[in-house]
Amino acid sequence: MIRQVLVISVLCFDYVIGHVSYSIPEEMAKGSLVGTIVQDLGLDLKRLKSGKARLYTRDSAEFIELNKERGVLLIKEKIDREALCRQTTPCALHFQITLENPLELFPVTVEITDINDNAPVFQKEERIFEISESAAVGSKFMLEKAVDPDIGINGLQRYTLKPIDNFILKSHPQSDGSKKVEMILQKPLDREKQEHISLILTAEDGGEPQMTGTMQIHITVLDANDNAPVFSQAIYKATITENSEKGKLVIKVTASDADSGQNGNVTYVVGNSMDPVSKLFRITRKGEVILDGPIDYEKEKIFNLDIEAIDQGGLSDSSKIIIDVSDVNDNSPTINMITTSDSVPESSALNTVIALISVDDPDSENNGKVNCVINENVPFNIKFTSSNIYSLVTDGELDRERHSGYNIIVTCSDEGVPSLSSSVTLTLQISDVNDNAPVFERSSYEAYIIENNTPGVSVFTVKAKDADWNQNARVSYILEDSSVNGVPVSSYVSVSADSGVIHAVRSFDYEQIKDFQFCVKAQDGGSPPLSNNVTVKILIQDQNDNPPQVLYPVQSGGSTVAEMVPLSADVGYLVTKVVRMR
Repeated sequence: MIRQVLVISVLCFDYVIGHVSYSIPEEMAKGSLVGTIVQDLGLDLKRLKSGKARLYTRDSAEFIELNKERGVLLIKEKIDREALCRQTTPCALHFQITLENPLELFPVTVEITDINDNAPVFQKEERIFEISESAAVGSKFMLEKAVDPDIGINGLQRYTLKPIDNFILKSHPQSDGSKKVEMILQKPLDREKQEHISLILTAEDGGEPQMTGTMQIHITVLDANDNAPVFSQAIYKATITENSEKGKLVIKVTASDADSGQNGNVTYVVGNSMDPVSKLFRITRKGEVILDGPIDYEKEKIFNLDIEAIDQGGLSDSSKIIIDVSDVNDNSPTINMITTSDSVPESSALNTVIALISVDDPDSENNGKVNCVINENVPFNIKFTSSNIYSLVTDGELDRERHSGYNIIVTCSDEGVPSLSSSVTLTLQISDVNDNAPVFERSSYEAYIIENNTPGVSVFTVKAKDADWNQNARVSYILEDSSVNGVPVSSYVSVSADSGVIHAVRSFDYEQIKDFQFCVKAQDGGSPPLSNNVTVKILIQDQNDNPPQVLYPVQSGGSTVAEMVPLSADVGYLVTKVVRMR
C-alpha cells in the first residue's frame, strides 16, 4: 500500500517551492500508481498542461514518469532497491516537478521500501576444515558470512548450525551492522572415532515468508596442532585517500601462533571473498593489506574488511579492519538548468526569475561547498534559494533599445584547495515593450510652394523615428484637425500615412493666402500607441501672373484721355495722376 505525506513550504521569489513525499515498495510493476501529484500539490490538470509540467532528475536513470492527462506519478521502470541503494537507508529518489508561466518548482521524494526478495547467499556451497584432534575445547573457527542485499527485518537475522554434537555456533554483532560468525569446539575431537564430520550452516532472514541459504561444512580431523593463531588486535583502523594508486600499502596486521614448525606458520586471507569490498583489497603472506582497486569517497566513505589468520593445522583467528576514506577535491560542481527563459520583457520588475539552476558537488565538507556568481556589468543577480537550487533574477532596469540581449555566464566554484569550478552561458533576449514615442527629425518644419501649383503635387516630407522594434516602431502619419481661414486644413493639404509625404490638395493663389500652418501627428503601432506632434508651416511663393491695370484716369471705351494744362504752367506742374491695380 502506498503511503504519502504532503508538505507545502513558503513562497520564494516568483515561484512556489513545495515538497511532496511518497513511500512505495520496490519491484512494483511498470505503470503502477505512485501518487496523485496534482491533488497532493493542490493543482488542477489545466495548470499541468499550461505550465508544460515536466520532471527534472539529476540522475540519468528515470524510474518515475508524470502522466499529465491524469495528474499522477507512475512507475516507469521496475525499481530494485538493492541495485539502487545497496545498504543505504532510507533509499529514496529525489526529483523536481517544474511549471512555467509563472515558474514553479515542487521537489518530490519517493522513498523505496524493502521487500523480502533476496535470500541469504553464501559464496561457496561448502567449506572444508582440517582440525587437529588436539584442538582445545573453545577453539574458534571463523565461518564465511552470508550476504543478503535486503535490509531491516528482511535482511540476514540469524545463523544455525546442525548437528551440534561437537560444535556450537556463536555470532557477534559488529560496528557495520553485520554479524561475525564463529564455530566453537565444545567437545574434544577424536580422530580414531570420527575422522570426518559434516555440518550444515544455515543463514535465515526475517522476512515473510522467510528465506534461507545453506553451506556444507566438511571437517577432517587431524593430529597435533593445539594452538590457534592470535591477532595482535581485535580491530584495526586505517585511513586511505580516495584516488590512491593501486598497490598502495593500507596497513600491516600481525597474528602469532605459539606452535613451532609447520604448525606455527600463519597464512592471512580476506574473510568473505563474496563481499565487493574484498575485490578492492588483498592481503599478503606477510599481513600487508594492499589497495587492489579504485576507491571513490563519493561512492563509499568507509570499508569494513574481515580477515583471517590460519595455521597449517586449520586453526584460525579473525579480526576486522575499518578503513576510512579521505576525500580529495576531485569533482567540479555540476551545473544543470532546471528551467530557463529564452527572453524577458524590458519592462520586467526587479527580482523576476528567468532561470532555476541546480548545482551539485558530490565532494564533502569544504570540497563540496559551492558558491555561484555571474559576470559583471549585467542587470542580473544569482541568488541561493534552497538546498542546491539557485535562481537567476533581474537586478536592474532593462532597456532593449540599449541592449537587445545578454550572455549571462554562471560560474560555480567549490571551496576546495585548489578550488574547482564550472561555467555555463545563458543567452537571454530582451523583448520589446512600447516605451518610446516617435520623434520627428526637427522640432518644426517650413516648406515652400509656388502659387498656381497643380493639385496633388508633393510639397514636403516629414520624418519621425521610433527606437522600439517591429510593430512598436511602425510609424503612421496623421493630419491633425484644424482650420485655415475657417476652412478645414484637410482642404489645403493631405499627408501620406506611411511615408509622411505632404501633398497640396488645391492650387494656391498668393494674392489670396500667403502662408498657413498645421500639425502632423506621428503615431506608432504599439498597444497602447504612443505619438508626437510637429508644426508644419507652408509659405506660398508669388508668380508674375497679374498685368498692371490703370484705375485713373478712367478710360471709357477706346477713347484717349485728355487733361487740360494751363499755358502758364511751370516745370513740375502736376498734370494728372495714374493709379494702377497691383
